[in-house]
Amino acid sequence: MAWLKGIISIVLLTGNTLFWGIPLVTLSLLKLVLPFHPVQRQLLKCLNRVASLWITTNNLWIRHWLKPDWHISLPDTLSRDRHWLVIANHRSWTDVFVLLYALHAHLPMPRFFIKRELIWVPILGLAWWALEFPIMRRYSASQLQRRPHLARHDLKATQKLLTHIDRTPVTIYNFAEGTRFTRTKHEQQQSPYQHLLKPRAGGCAQVMTMMGHELSGIIDVTLDYRHGRPRFRDLLCGRSARISLKARQLDIPGWMPGGDYLNDTHYRERFQAWINALWQEKDQQLACTTAS
Repeated sequence: MAWLKGIISIVLLTGNTLFWGIPLVTLSLLKLVLPFHPVQRQLLKCLNRVASLWITTNNLWIRHWLKPDWHISLPDTLSRDRHWLVIANHRSWTDVFVLLYALHAHLPMPRFFIKRELIWVPILGLAWWALEFPIMRRYSASQLQRRPHLARHDLKATQKLLTHIDRTPVTIYNFAEGTRFTRTKHEQQQSPYQHLLKPRAGGCAQVMTMMGHELSGIIDVTLDYRHGRPRFRDLLCGRSARISLKARQLDIPGWMPGGDYLNDTHYRERFQAWINALWQEKDQQLACTTAS
């Protein structure tokens, strides 16, 4: 009866989204038409509260209806009163729900780097804009080589988020691979990793450039679907099997905050080497899990 469980899960998720979507849309429209900083600060606080309730309600029906077999390991140093950067590998839409399920009670409100196309998702697209998620455009390496100024579009999106970072503590989430893992993408990239795509350093570097001194640390998350199914529909139908989430806190190297990723070649190469080494560790961890 997995299909029936999936239908009920869709009803629960849709109902929860529509219920909290009414105040979310109302507050978002007010934020659009009232461009006064004191008013926008208060509206953002209200939006954060509504979004937090949406996440909490989702976590409740996931816990009591789906009862997933998720193995979660977290450091004991997390705090909702400080800023954090979370870096994770990416397999499917399930990732977002697993991350929020595991971390929402321990970290402040999330801000995900999202693709520009997702702004058109009903209700959620408007909410992501109002909550000031950094909205990124996707450019190929050849496009950036021909027109380097395009990279500044993403920089401006990050700047918009970080300009208002003093309003309330936030957790910035970045799926460094930039897209979901598939075997086809893995082969097209000729990825040097067995279980991962190549990471992109730009998003993390922008955060470090602009607010590295404000962050309490980097939370490195490895999502392991080796014994489960990554597809979102499998989660909704209660067939995701075992998923492992392992998080650890990394100290921020002293050279990282305040660098210039776009214009400083040495800094860019150093940052790329750092994230490549991090990805190598992830890949080895996933390989060991698979072997066991």
